[in-house]
Formats: sequence, C-alpha cells, structure tokens
Amino acid sequence: MYEERASRLDGAIVWTRTVTAADSTSGARDPGAAPYPVLPDGCMDLLWIGGRLLVAGPDTRAYIPEGTAESHCAGVRFAPGTAPALLGVPARELRNRRVGLADLWSPAKARAVTGLAARLAAATDPATALETVALRCAAGAGPPDPLLRAVVAGLNAGRPVAATADAVGLGARQLHRRSLDAFGYGAKTLARVLRLQRALELVRRGVPYADAALAAGCADQAHLAREVRALAGLTLGAYERAYAASANSETPQPSGSRTTA
Repeated sequence: MYEERASRLDGAIVWTRTVTAADSTSGARDPGAAPYPVLPDGCMDLLWIGGRLLVAGPDTRAYIPEGTAESHCAGVRFAPGTAPALLGVPARELRNRRVGLADLWSPAKARAVTGLAARLAAATDPATALETVALRCAAGAGPPDPLLRAVVAGLNAGRPVAATADAVGLGARQLHRRSLDAFGYGAKTLARVLRLQRALELVRRGVPYADAALAAGCADQAHLAREVRALAGLTLGAYERAYAASANSETPQPSGSRTTA
C-alpha cells in the first residue's frame, strides 16, 4: 500500500510503501515489482529502505526498482532544486544514482548516520522520523533559493528556457551551470521532465493523448509519444495500462513519481 502526505518541510512530500508477503499471494499484480518504472520528476528523495538511509538523485531516464517479497519503504521527496543545499552535495553528482547518505558526508558527519539509522529502525513511524531528519538538514541549510523556485515555476508553466532565464535575470550559461548543481541537469532537460509529468497527469485523468500533448506543451501526440519512450521507457498505451492495473490492485502505486530505490 502506498500513501503520501504533505511534509512540514516546504514543498516536500512524505511517503510510505508497505508490501507484505500476504499481498504477493493475494492474486493482485505482484507487489514486489513496480507496475511501471519510476519516472523522472525533477525531484530527489531521502529514503529509508531495508535498514539503510539512501539518497535518490535526479533521474533522466526511467528507473526500475528492485522488488522484494516483503518490504517497508519510507521517503521524503524534495521539491526540485531544494535537496542539494539540504544534503550538502550538488545534484549533478547524484544524477541517475542511489547512494548511501553516509557516502555523501564527511567522515565526521557520516558517523551520525549510524545513530540516525538506529533511531529510524526503532521508530514506530519511520516516515515521520525520516521527515525529522530532513527538517534538521533544512534547519542548517537556510531557506530555498527563490531564484531556483522561480526557474521551476516558469518551466512548469511551459515557458521557454530562454524566457525563463530572462525572467530570473540569468544568462543561458549561468542558468545551465546553476541548474546542474540544483537539478542535476540543464534547464532544457528539466523542462522536458516537467512537461512529461504534466502530460501524464492528464493521461491519468482520461484526457485523450492528442489533447494531453497539446495542453502539456508538446507539438503533437507523436512528440509526446517520443518523450514518453525516451524518458519513461514505455509507449503511451503501456503506461496507461500499467497505471490502470496498479489503480485496481490491492497495493496501489503512486501516480508516477518515484517511490522506491
């Protein structure tokens, strides 16, 4: 069963996914495997999975989670561009990677991860405990950069990259450099990822493919189909069928963002 809620950390989401051995024999889709890949969404996650604290970096392609017969996962999904300052590592260093939190920090700071893991293992609500870890990281990092938030808002509204750069007062090279550190890739890739998520949200709501493509900012349905293949590794039809199957299963999946490592 997948559940999520808004975090006390601005713009973040706290999520949990629990799969039991009983679920795997219930007759529903095998819950140990995702019904479709974890899709790029511009986000990074702090994860508690299998007794380990991990960071999921920003993806530029579909990621296939490793399913298990029995597992409990929790995560904090940070808004695009906010995680690097909290975790102290540029997003570009984590692109398409899942890395242990201890491996990102200095030896002195990394020793604290053992204590954090012990507290999470003993917590009755690991998701809330993990959120507390994220809040402590945020307290030492300061508020999110308003310029980066404006970049995300502009691109998610469908504005061209050049127009977004002008609106925030950055040159193209400056925007690209800052985007690599904040998002893990350039603003053009972020724009594609956000457009994909907008389009798939419409598809999940039953909007015809051609209409969803135009509303999301694609040139036409063929353009959207190419983007889904490139970023999600699926055809539009396969994505829609997989989502419908997960919605009807006894262990429903989230709408399209990452959930596991």
